[in-house]
Amino acid sequence: MASLNVSSVLVVLFLTCGAVLATKENDQIVKENNCETKMGLPCVLEAFTSIFNTGSISKKCCGELVVFGNVCHSALVKRTLENPLFKDLNLADIIAKSIQTWNNCLALIDSPSQST
Repeated sequence: MASLNVSSVLVVLFLTCGAVLATKENDQIVKENNCETKMGLPCVLEAFTSIFNTGSISKKCCGELVVFGNVCHSALVKRTLENPLFKDLNLADIIAKSIQTWNNCLALIDSPSQST
């Protein structure tokens, strides 16, 4: 439960402080693509946890992530990494986990359903 609260706080900081701390390029991408309103908070938490912590992402949230789009996904991950709160994270590891989460979601969503 404490882990969920920490993740919730991090996501709130990510969403509220990110715009101020973002580079112009990522901020512009986020605004132009209306990225901050494309996913529900529960799925944002799942995706965030799977990338910035240890966790998995459900098929439902993978569906939201794929609809969210890779442009928004990448821009928000990069914008989060620009936040001083995340300065101690290994950039290469986070980018790798971000790509892995995206690819896993694509594979999960693209996999044939069990019933036809």
